[in-house]
Amino acid sequence: MKKYYSTIVQELGTQVHAFKGARMLILFNENAPQELREYCVLHRGNKLEDTVEPGDIFRLGKTDYKIVYVGSQVQKNLRDLGHITLRFNANEEGENLEGSLYLENKEVGDIEPGEEIAIYKP
Repeated sequence: MKKYYSTIVQELGTQVHAFKGARMLILFNENAPQELREYCVLHRGNKLEDTVEPGDIFRLGKTDYKIVYVGSQVQKNLRDLGHITLRFNANEEGENLEGSLYLENKEVGDIEPGEEIAIYKP
C-alpha cells in the first residue's frame, strides 16, 4: 500500500469520546479555533500527497477502515485545515455532507496522542 496522507495526534478534546457514541470523530490541525478544540482530535504534520478516493484505506491508530464516500470539500479542507469529519456509518443514510469522509460501518477505534492517522492507496 502507498501512504499519501499522514499526521500525528497531539491532543484529544474533552468531548471527543461523546462523538464516538454518535459514530463520528472530528479532525482539526493544532490551530483549531478555541471554541472547537474540545470536540476535536487535534493533530500536527498534516501532509496530503494524493487525492482521497473511495476504496482507499483510512488508518486511525492501529485500526484500518475502507473509505466508502468522500464529501466534495474533504480534499480541500484536509489539505488546508486538517479539518474533516469522520463518519463510521458506510454512508448508509446517503447524507453526502461536503466536509465528511464516510468510512465502513465498523466500531470507532481508540486513538491516543502520539499515534498516526494515515490514508493509503490499496
